[in-house]
Amino acid sequence: MSMNTGTDSSDSTMSEINVTPMVDVMLVLLIIFMVTAPLMQQGVEVDLPQTHAQVIKNEKDQPIILSIDKDKKIYIGKTQVPRDNLEAKLIHNEKLKKDKKIDLQADRSLDYGFVVDILAVLRRAGIDQVGMLTEPPPPDGE
Repeated sequence: MSMNTGTDSSDSTMSEINVTPMVDVMLVLLIIFMVTAPLMQQGVEVDLPQTHAQVIKNEKDQPIILSIDKDKKIYIGKTQVPRDNLEAKLIHNEKLKKDKKIDLQADRSLDYGFVVDILAVLRRAGIDQVGMLTEPPPPDGE
């Protein structure tokens, strides 16, 4: 780094760093992340029944979620599984073999008999613990 002595010399260097391009890049990245973050939330659209049950706290090792939408499409996690292959998929799932626990979220418009049939498939697959997922009711006044 050289100092300017007041004479006009051609070998003097500029000792300032221009941070404007860095700030521009950071603002563009911030905007990109703000726009894409809500889009990263994915899942199966299910209209869950409402109940006044106690909210379960997040555990580190959450069970697999079995979802059934209003069209009776069945999903393990986010993967659609045909009804005919459900039991085989459950039996061969390593996490379910170890935990023997699954959470079920079924659309409220489904027939009770269909959900009971799925519960029977879960039982035949050796799953002992089935959690039923619901939504809390809206706050009073809404």
